[in-house]
Amino acid sequence: MVKRVGYFPFVLILLFAFMGGQLVESLSKDEKITSVEASLRSSGVNRKELEKVLHHYQKNPADSLKYKAACFLIENMPFYTYSYGEQLENYKSYYTWLKKSKGKTPQQVVDSIKKIYGPMKEPSKKRDIMEIDSAYLCRNIDWAFKVWQEQPWGKNISFETFCEYLLPYRIGDEPLTYWRETYYEKYNSLLDSLRMSDSLDIEDPVVAANYLISKLPDKSYYYTSVTPYPFGHIGPEYVQYLSGTCREVTDFAVYLFRALGIPCAIDFVPARSYINAGHFWLTTWNKDGEEYMTDFPQKLRPVRKNWWYRWDDSSKVYRYTFSVNRGLYEQMAKYGEEVYPFWRLPKFTDVTYGYGYNFKKELVIPLDKQYKTKRNGKIAYLCVSARDRWTPVDWTVYDAGHLAFQYVRKGSFMRVATYENGELCFLTDPFYADKQNDEIHYYPVGKERQDVVLYAKCNIEIENRFRNKMIGGVFEGSNHPDFLEKDTLFIIQGKPNRLNTTVKSWSDKEYRYLRYFGPAKGFCNISEVAFYEKNDTAALSGKIIGTPGCSQHDGTHEYTNVFDGKTWTSFDYFKPTGGWAGLDLGRKVRVDRIVYTPRNRDNYVRPDDLYELFYCDRDWKSAGKIKAAADSLVFRDIPVNTLLLLRNHTRGLDERIFIYENGSQLWK
Repeated sequence: MVKRVGYFPFVLILLFAFMGGQLVESLSKDEKITSVEASLRSSGVNRKELEKVLHHYQKNPADSLKYKAACFLIENMPFYTYSYGEQLENYKSYYTWLKKSKGKTPQQVVDSIKKIYGPMKEPSKKRDIMEIDSAYLCRNIDWAFKVWQEQPWGKNISFETFCEYLLPYRIGDEPLTYWRETYYEKYNSLLDSLRMSDSLDIEDPVVAANYLISKLPDKSYYYTSVTPYPFGHIGPEYVQYLSGTCREVTDFAVYLFRALGIPCAIDFVPARSYINAGHFWLTTWNKDGEEYMTDFPQKLRPVRKNWWYRWDDSSKVYRYTFSVNRGLYEQMAKYGEEVYPFWRLPKFTDVTYGYGYNFKKELVIPLDKQYKTKRNGKIAYLCVSARDRWTPVDWTVYDAGHLAFQYVRKGSFMRVATYENGELCFLTDPFYADKQNDEIHYYPVGKERQDVVLYAKCNIEIENRFRNKMIGGVFEGSNHPDFLEKDTLFIIQGKPNRLNTTVKSWSDKEYRYLRYFGPAKGFCNISEVAFYEKNDTAALSGKIIGTPGCSQHDGTHEYTNVFDGKTWTSFDYFKPTGGWAGLDLGRKVRVDRIVYTPRNRDNYVRPDDLYELFYCDRDWKSAGKIKAAADSLVFRDIPVNTLLLLRNHTRGLDERIFIYENGSQLWK
């Protein structure tokens, strides 16, 4: 590609003018200016403040690197905005309350926030280029240089890495604050013993990072995706509470590392292969430039030795940068069409290759697999699924004779589309890139039909840690409340595959006391148990007995949940071994059968809920609605070899596409 020298700054000026809603000095396409000058022309009355910074570092030749750093920040500053307002800050107190809330669910905390502060109004926005003053910018630059130069690992950090991954004064769209000093004063002393060590490699940034993680006084992390408002980045104050999603905890790590002179980046996947969300994590480099990653606050490990490297199948991986990816912007802009929003202002770079354990160097879409419909778009997007939607994660030039994407990780359902008039226009049927071989499996709708039996609306394989914890669990009967003398009614020998598993009792004796005793290291994870006499349709009832205490230490996952009739609540004993839950029937009873439910995320088919099945025939088409009478559904006359989606109209959001083969739902 031939770069158009001088044209990109012109495009930036027009973009800045549009973003700022102000008129800027007109400029000929042929006039060549620097990116810094383009930024200054977009800063309005704030230009004097930015020029103060440049002049300040031009005075002393010893500050030449600081001048270059200032230029780097200023030339990229126009692309950053942030929201502000008292109500916004009030709502962010949610993260404080969430960390301290004992026994309250995230939704209850959200409800409290909304009740106290009232409905949120759309906050106002400000642009960095028109707001940042010289004192703030100089303070940030000076502090960044201070930690870079004073820390022993700083000698192995290049200026280019410093600018992109240590110098930036912000992460994304959070409010502007003086965070460097706060984090430095709070956490720098944790590294004192490292700096005096004779045995550790104190010149390696990864050694410093792992040492810092090990010394953090509080690494407890309250995970939830529930929020009272879509905040974006919440800022350095609130991320310290380590509550929220992977974005919040990764943001905390970025502030922490950069404040102490450890360069780092946020790597992410826009959409994952097995869940309806993206993911963020932290990346840094050792002194030899080898990449390390962590789902903070876990220990940093080399990317190619991390479990995630081989396990996650997300198609593309990106890395956030502070600078705008000008090369990518120019590549896409030259086609003169509206691009998908993700690429309109690219502040990221493609790092899929570094994570590419199972990937295709070139994913080619043959001509005979493309729809015959004529499309106007010149850019084609590779899309992955999120519920019934498709999310673009990569792009290429749309040439029907040769349609190919570079470095795509295998293991996801994908399809290709153009983006026209604000909508995705599909070019192919869904397809799957097989990890086990180099084959691509396409899923067009054919004429053959079949009946399907469905047990879940989302991939229950990701709940294996719950289901596997039931293997070895024992149902017992006794006539002694302490179970010192007991008989085995049934032993679970395999992980359950549906909401309710029914088994026959092995004993024909009568018992007053019944219980489920969890296997070793299983934390007695179970959701529901029901004991039945012969020919009875109502479960036996009695006084609930068991071992009190749950891992959450807030009463939400106690043994009493096992007999509350709710398959969406569960027991999670606070010790790995020794937990049990049972009934004192008050009389002796012979148990005929047992029905049990594994701890779960409520994605199985639930009786009485209304479901609708969709199949993908270019667009999603309904195969009908059914109200569940049990924990399974039967849909008839469904196209063979097609992509399916089961929607629960009664509750829940987690739904994933699947195929039906050999009588089973396959979540690839």
